[in-house]
Amino acid sequence: MKREVVIATKNAGKVKDFQQLFAPLGWEVRSLLDFPEIPEIIEDGHSFRENAAKKAEAIAAAFGKTVLADDSGLVVDALDGRPGIYSARYAGPDKDDQANNEKVLAELQGVPQEERTARFVCVIAVASPNKVTRYYEGFCEGEIALRPSGENGFGYDPIFYVPELKKTMAELSPQEKNRVSHRAEAMKQLTANRSDWE
Repeated sequence: MKREVVIATKNAGKVKDFQQLFAPLGWEVRSLLDFPEIPEIIEDGHSFRENAAKKAEAIAAAFGKTVLADDSGLVVDALDGRPGIYSARYAGPDKDDQANNEKVLAELQGVPQEERTARFVCVIAVASPNKVTRYYEGFCEGEIALRPSGENGFGYDPIFYVPELKKTMAELSPQEKNRVSHRAEAMKQLTANRSDWE
């Protein structure tokens, strides 16, 4: 029987990423999409770490088992770190990817390419009942493109340009993305330290 891991998210794009990242470990990924009765958890923390912990700890307490949650987002240097922890709702409460991308591009209008540096940040929290919550972080450095490009991925992927690959994140195949993404980096930390949380 496959081991099961619960990811505290209702974001289908994140679920897909985690399924691909956990597949080599032989784990089955469940998410809050499988448990529609669980209410949305308000992410009102002041950091990626606080928000990840809040989601993981709330669901771990509800299920009585180990739960992973990630909080991730886009940090743009020329925007003083925005959208940051507000990445999902940057253009409004609807979590509209296209509107979020358009807002970032509009705010960077006139900013030259060399000043459009940015990074994706991912913090994974692993919570278990009666255990200390563990954290694993990953980063992906890049730039904000002048216009969206690519059909893959989700969120800010179409405007996040990865210089070493000369493509936006949305132009990468799932396999390429899972080699370089912030979530993949955090997962490497997580799997390297499995004895801490399994």
